[in-house]
Amino acid sequence: MKRELFEAEHDLFRASVAEFLRREVVPHHARWEEDGIVPREVWTAAGRVGLLGHGVPEEYGGTGLHDFRHNAIVNEEICRAHASGLGITLQNDVMAPYLVGLTTEEQKARWLPGFASGELITAIAMTEPGTGSDLQGIRTSAVRDGDTWVVNGAKTFITNGINADLVVVVCRTDPEAGARGFSLLAVERGTAGFERGRNLDKVGMRAQDTAELSFRDVRVPAANLIGQEGQGLIHLLQNLPQERLSIATCAVASAEAMLEHTIAYCKERTAFGRPIGKFQNTRFVLAELATEVDIARTYVDRGIQLLNRGELTAEDAAKAKWWTTELCNRVMDRCLQLHGGYGYMMEYPVARAWQDSRVQTIYGGTTEIMKEIVGRGLGL
Repeated sequence: MKRELFEAEHDLFRASVAEFLRREVVPHHARWEEDGIVPREVWTAAGRVGLLGHGVPEEYGGTGLHDFRHNAIVNEEICRAHASGLGITLQNDVMAPYLVGLTTEEQKARWLPGFASGELITAIAMTEPGTGSDLQGIRTSAVRDGDTWVVNGAKTFITNGINADLVVVVCRTDPEAGARGFSLLAVERGTAGFERGRNLDKVGMRAQDTAELSFRDVRVPAANLIGQEGQGLIHLLQNLPQERLSIATCAVASAEAMLEHTIAYCKERTAFGRPIGKFQNTRFVLAELATEVDIARTYVDRGIQLLNRGELTAEDAAKAKWWTTELCNRVMDRCLQLHGGYGYMMEYPVARAWQDSRVQTIYGGTTEIMKEIVGRGLGL
């Protein structure tokens, strides 16, 4: 189905993103997967061509545009290039709302220029070794001591965790206040007591640095409080719909890319004297996938429109997130099956895409949590 979401300026932007990835990323990504990390100079290169800083005011080096269609284009082209190591999506879609919408003028002047240029890489630290989707179970603590907060605790599965210069840490600042006892503190690289553990060895997304972080009597300036004290969970809940829509845009784009690749493969690969695409079973499988992906794309595009208008609800985002990520896994699995034994070989893109996609139903809130959000929205 023809998309009606974008205008001419977006098409030009998409072409520039695709060219950047073709030139600066695709030739090197296999090596980055072996290294388990993307070099920092890729971030600054992305900043120079305008891939970072969407929503950042122009006076701080950003585009000043609050149009998630630009974010979506970056996400889609990264997925189509199979460049799963780039943490740019997290920087643009997850971190920008915190650093643009919740910071003081002094904080903006300190952090946003580097954020937009790629010189300042960011991460958000929510998940803990014993706490996943249950944010109220967070144990990392921050105790006020004069003009500093003293942070103690540990985080895990933190995207950009090795490269990050600024980590927004979810901390329990008032053990007696329940859901209103959490705050967000920005911990900067080099702060005493802030340590990075392993760059975690994952099933997929192997070029993406994902780390364990530890905080031992880390003194964070009071001036590094993000948003309001005690409102940390509320700030998270306000920004999670955009994060989940971002994941949905990536899921659909990944599914589209692999479906396109598999259709081409089925036209070329022969069995019993004819292309496997000529067998009815193959046509039916691809017809089903094409239909489902098209429907998912339509829903996500509608979600982008609602987000731009400030009307995307937590329930709408949860629906998009769980449905598209489950669909993406299903598409990858069936496309791999159509490749036969070759699909299980890492030299084929479908094998890497199959590995990379699996985590999407987990991060950003598991499928089960997304269904819980939707169910509660039904008054159940």
